[in-house]
Amino acid sequence: MRMIFINLPVGDVARATAFYEAIGFEKNPDFSNDVASAMRWSDAISVMLLDHGFYATFTDKPIADTQQVSAALFCLSFDDRASVDAIHAAARAAGGTETRPIADQQFMYGGAFEDPDGHIWETVHMDMSAAPAGEAA
Repeated sequence: MRMIFINLPVGDVARATAFYEAIGFEKNPDFSNDVASAMRWSDAISVMLLDHGFYATFTDKPIADTQQVSAALFCLSFDDRASVDAIHAAARAAGGTETRPIADQQFMYGGAFEDPDGHIWETVHMDMSAAPAGEAA
């Protein structure tokens, strides 16, 4: 199986871990310690929350201050609108900020929030049966 591991620099691994657990990620203790938390979204997708010092061992580039600049946008898809609503509510309750309110755009429904470190997560539910002809591509 092909997998993806998204590595995110975080200021406080424990705080970031608590946030991601609150929005539905599951911590994998086999790959977690004081400087990193492996957070599982699905069998194929995990987010690695890395302390700035540990993250810096993987790159010579400066770490982006994602409170000030956008370095990347990540998007999570959901099976229904209620799940989109639920993750936005959980993100706000856990200290995240809604950066784009949920909007109903015909066959697409979603918005965006950022975690306490400023990493932006988009959310979407797509009802392909309601997509106008030609737009699904």
